[in-house]
Amino acid sequence: MAVPKRKMSRSNTRSRRANWRTTATALMACPQCRSMKQPHMACPSCGSYNGRHYAAAERTELQG
Repeated sequence: MAVPKRKMSRSNTRSRRANWRTTATALMACPQCRSMKQPHMACPSCGSYNGRHYAAAERTELQG
């Protein structure tokens, strides 16, 4: 396992860590129901994708 020979300064450490950022999830409107969904995935509201209907993709809300 590699071990550093010298201590890395705080500025070098923080500038390296500054690039660890997250990106927002891309969303688009479903062509069937107009609710927001991720691209290339079945709509969680109506279960449609690419003109087809997938019943297993529909979201089931808990009753109670």
